[in-house]
Amino acid sequence: MQILKNRGVFIALLLVGLLLPLFTDSQPVLLLFTRIFILAIFAMSYDILLGYTGIISFGHVMYFGIGAYSISLLLKHGGESWVNVLLAALIAVILSAIVSLIVGILSLRLKNTYYAMITLAFAELFHIVSLKWRSLTYGEDGFNFSSQIPDFLKDRFYFYYISFIALLLVGYFLYQFTKSPTGKVLVAIRENEARAEMLGFSTLYYKLISSTVAGVVASLSGILYAISYRYVGSASVFGMDKTIDALLMTIIGGVGTLFGAIIGAGIINLAHQFLADLANFHPIFERWLIFFGILYILIVMFFPSGILGTFNKYKYKFQSRKVERDKSHANSS
Repeated sequence: MQILKNRGVFIALLLVGLLLPLFTDSQPVLLLFTRIFILAIFAMSYDILLGYTGIISFGHVMYFGIGAYSISLLLKHGGESWVNVLLAALIAVILSAIVSLIVGILSLRLKNTYYAMITLAFAELFHIVSLKWRSLTYGEDGFNFSSQIPDFLKDRFYFYYISFIALLLVGYFLYQFTKSPTGKVLVAIRENEARAEMLGFSTLYYKLISSTVAGVVASLSGILYAISYRYVGSASVFGMDKTIDALLMTIIGGVGTLFGAIIGAGIINLAHQFLADLANFHPIFERWLIFFGILYILIVMFFPSGILGTFNKYKYKFQSRKVERDKSHANSS
C-alpha cells in the first residue's frame, strides 16, 4: 500500500518519528516534536478544506478549542480517569460535528471572502464565550489540570509516541477519505463547483461532509494539545493565530498534498524555536517574527506550490520526460 507518492519522504519521516526518542531524552525536544505532530494533525484537517474542497476558513480554530476545552474541563471536574479521557474525546467529536454542521448550513452557501468572514465571526463568538464564562473557563487566566491527567499521559516519552501514532492514524484516515468517491467529488468542487453541480452533485452536501470531517479531526488535535501542555486558556486554544499557523503550515508544505502539512508543521515550529533561541545571543533576534516572515516569503518565492507540492511537480515532469524518451527510443528501434 502506497500512502505517499514520495515513498522516500514518507519513510524518512517515519524513521525520524520512531527513532528520535531513542537518541535523546531531552524533555524540551520531545515536547517540541510532540507539538509538531499535534499541529500537523490540525494542519491536515485544514488542508481538507483548503486543498481538497477549495474552502478558505478563518474560523477553523473553534474546533481546536472545542477539543481542548472538552478534555480539560472533564478531567478537571471529573477527576483522573481513562474513562473521562475517552468520554471527552467522544464529546469533542460530537460537539465539533454538530457545530461544523450548523456553521456549514448557515455559511457554506456563501462564496470565498464572505464564507471566510462568517467563520471568523463564529470563531470569535466562541472566543468571547470562553473569555466571559469565567465560572467555567476561568477566562483569560485559563487553568491547569496536570494533577487530573492519568499518569501514563504525563510521561513525555509515552505521550510522544501517542501523538505520533495519532498522526499516522489520522493521516491514513484522511488519505483514504481523499481517495474515496467523496474525496473525488470534493476535488471536482474545488476545480469547478458550477460544473460539479451540472453533473448532478449536491455541492452543499459534500462541502458539509468536508467541513464536518475537518472539524472533527481538528477537535482531536485540540485534545492532544491540551493534554500535552496540561493547561488551557481562551487565547491559547481559541486565538486567531492557531488558524493562521494552520494556513501557513498548509501553504509551506503544499496545498492539496495532505502530508505536506507535516513538513509545514515541522518547519514552522523548528523555525519558531530556533529563531526564539537566537535572542539569547543577540538582541536583534528578539524581533524573531520579522525573520520568520522573511523565511516564509522566501519559501513561497522558491516553492510556489509548497515544498512537497513543488517536489511532486518536478518529479512528475522528470517522469514524463523519461516516458517520452523511452517512447522515442522504442520508435527509433
